[in-house]
Amino acid sequence: MDRVLSFEERAVDLVSRMTLAEKASQTSYDAPAIRRLGIPSYNWWNEALHGVARAGTATVFPQAIAMAAAFDDELVGQVADVISTEGRAKFNAASAKDDRDIYKGLSFWSPNINIFRDPRWGRGHETYGEDPYLTAELGKAFVRGLQGDGEYLKAAACAKHFAVHSGPENLRHEFDAIADAHDLWETYLPAFEALVTEAKVEAVMGAYNRTNGEPCCGSKTLLVDILRGKWEFEGHVVSDCWALTDFHEHHKITNSAEESVALALKNGCDLNCGKTYLSMVSSLKAGLITEEDIDKAVVHLMTTRLKLGLFDGTEYDDVPFSAIASREHTELALETARRSLVLLKNDGLLPLDRAVVKTIAVVGPNADSRRVLLGNYNGTPPRHVTVLEGIQDLAGDDVRVYYAEGSHLYREKSDFLSRPNNRLSEAVSACDDADVVVLVVGLDDSIEGEEGHPSNPFDGGDKPNLEFPDAQLRLIEAVAATGKPTVLVNMTGSAMNLTFASERFSAILQGWYPGGEGGRAIAEAIFGVFSPSGRLPVTFYRSSEELPDFLDYSMQNRTYRYMKNEAMYPFGYGLSYTSFGYAAASPVSVKLADAAEVSVTVTNTGAVAAREIVECYVQCAERFAYSPVWQLKGFKSVYLQAGESAEVSFTLDKKAFSLVDENGDSVLMRGANRVFVGGGQPDARTLALTGTLPAQFTVDV
Repeated sequence: MDRVLSFEERAVDLVSRMTLAEKASQTSYDAPAIRRLGIPSYNWWNEALHGVARAGTATVFPQAIAMAAAFDDELVGQVADVISTEGRAKFNAASAKDDRDIYKGLSFWSPNINIFRDPRWGRGHETYGEDPYLTAELGKAFVRGLQGDGEYLKAAACAKHFAVHSGPENLRHEFDAIADAHDLWETYLPAFEALVTEAKVEAVMGAYNRTNGEPCCGSKTLLVDILRGKWEFEGHVVSDCWALTDFHEHHKITNSAEESVALALKNGCDLNCGKTYLSMVSSLKAGLITEEDIDKAVVHLMTTRLKLGLFDGTEYDDVPFSAIASREHTELALETARRSLVLLKNDGLLPLDRAVVKTIAVVGPNADSRRVLLGNYNGTPPRHVTVLEGIQDLAGDDVRVYYAEGSHLYREKSDFLSRPNNRLSEAVSACDDADVVVLVVGLDDSIEGEEGHPSNPFDGGDKPNLEFPDAQLRLIEAVAATGKPTVLVNMTGSAMNLTFASERFSAILQGWYPGGEGGRAIAEAIFGVFSPSGRLPVTFYRSSEELPDFLDYSMQNRTYRYMKNEAMYPFGYGLSYTSFGYAAASPVSVKLADAAEVSVTVTNTGAVAAREIVECYVQCAERFAYSPVWQLKGFKSVYLQAGESAEVSFTLDKKAFSLVDENGDSVLMRGANRVFVGGGQPDARTLALTGTLPAQFTVDV
C-alpha cells in the first residue's frame, strides 16, 4: 500500500504474501477474492471494441471497420476516451454494490488489430482493415484514448489476437497459420509492434491458432523471443478464451491440461481465459513448472491492477453513472457514423432534393433492422435509429415514405407458412409507386462474425464467397428491373461483390454496422445534410474467384499492396458531393536525411463544403519480387469550404522507405523513391473513378 514505491515493487510485495493456492487462483480470468489481504474478486473479461460491450446500456459507436473508414486517428482516440469514461462509470457503480461480475471490470480486451487479409473472414469487421500502417495508427490512438495519460490507467487496453490470425473460424482451434518471415514482419506483426513499443498497450491476447507450428498462446517465438525479448513488453499476456484447452484437445501439441499449463506459463501467458490454469498446482506437483513461474505471472497481473488504481483512490473514482450514453457521447457516435460512410458511386442522384422527390420507397431486410446497426462485441444503445427511421425523420411531412422488407436476410421466406419470396411483390409495388428507391441490403453479425454464432447459415462465421444471400439477390434484381432511380445502401462489415449494383443503380453507399445512431447518419448523407468523406479500409474485389485459397496465409495477390487484378472499388477510395484538386506545395524532388517532408495544396474545387481525406503513398524505387507495389504511409483529414484551400504536409522517415526482405529484416531502399499525395491510391482504377490526379514527389534515398 506504499504509494511511494513503483507499481511493480508493490506487486512483488503483494504476491510474496500469498499462498501457493492463492497465487494460482489469480491466474484465471475470474480471479477470486483474497480477503485476508484485502484483495477483492476481479473478473478480467471485459470488451470494448466500439463501446462498452455486454454490460447493458452504453454508447454504441460504429463497428471498428467503420471507424477505420474515417481514416482519422484523432477521432478514434476521442471514441476510446469516451469508452473508458463509460467503463469507469459502470465500474464505479457496480463496485459500489459489490457487483464484480464478468464484463464489469476495467481490463478491456480491445482493440482487434489483426490484418483483414481476406474479405471472407467473418471477424474482419472487428479490425481496422487490411493495411498494417492504418491499423497501427488507429490502434495506437485507441489504446492511448482508452488508457489515458494520467498517473493511473483509466482502463487497460489489450492488443489481440497475437498473431497471424484471420480465419478460418471453423478451424481456428486446430489450424496452423503458416507465414514466412517476410509476411510476418511486413504485414502481420507491425501493428502489434507499434501498440507495444509506442502506445505501451497494457495487455496482449494470444490467438487460438498455431503460427508456424506453435500454439500462439504458448509460442516461444511470439511471446518470449519477440514480445518480451525484441519488443521489451512489460504488461501481461492473456489467452483467448479456452485456447489453452486447444493445446491438448485439438492442436495435439500437449497430452494433458498440466502440460498445457506448463507450455503456456513458461512461455509467458500470465492469465487464462478458460479453466486450464485450474490445473496449475497439479502441474507444479508434477515438476512441469516452478513456483517462480507462477510468481512471475501473478506479479504481472497485480501490477496491472495496481496501475488501474484498484487498491488506491484515483481521479477516476468520481466518474458518475450519468456519464453513460450522455448527450455528448451520443453526438460523438453520430459524428463518427457520419465520418464512416463511404460513397462508392453517384451518378448525380444524391443528395436527394426533398423539394423534388415526393415519394421514397425504403426497401430491404436491413432497412428497419436494429441488429445491423450494432455489429458484434456491442453494448445496448439507449436508442436504435434504423435507416428507415432516419429517413422518415428527415423526409418531412411533404414526402411519402413507403417501407417493404423485400426479403429475409438469408432465408427464402420470412415466415413458415408462406411461399418462397413472400415479401418480394410488396417491395416491387412500393418501388413502382415511388420516385426514388433506397434499397438497404447486406449482412449482420448473425451471418458474418465469430465461430459459434447462433442462426449462422454460413461457414462458422466466415462468408463462403462475396455474393449476397440468394434471397437478397432476387430482391436486388427485382428492384433493378423496375427501372426506378435507386440508392443501394450496403450494410456489411466486409467487401461484397457490387458489380451488378454498380451497373444498374444510380448510387451506392457503404453503410457498415454504423452504431446506435447509424440510421440517422445514413439518412443525413442521403439528403445532403453533409457530404460523405469515408474511405475504404479494405479492397472491394470483383468476385471471390480472384482470391487465393482462404487457408493460404501468403500475402501474394492479397490486399491492395500485393494484388494483381484491378479492384472493383480500391482501398482508400471514396467519393464526395464536391471535388478536390491537389498541387505540390513543396519541392517535388527532395533528398532524404533523417526524414523528408512533402506538402500539397488541397483545394475544394466544387460547390459544397466537405471533408477530404488526404492520403500519402510511397513506392520504393527498388523492390523485392514479393514487395508491395506501394504502401500507405500517411493520412490526414481536412475540412474545406467551397473554393477554400489548405496546405497539408507529411513527414516521412527512413522507415517509410524501407521494405522487408525474405529474412524478415527491414532494408532501406536506395534510389529515387516516389511519393503520391491525393484523395486515394495512385492506381488507374482510383483515377478512373475519381478523375483526380495525386501530387507526385521524388525522395532520393
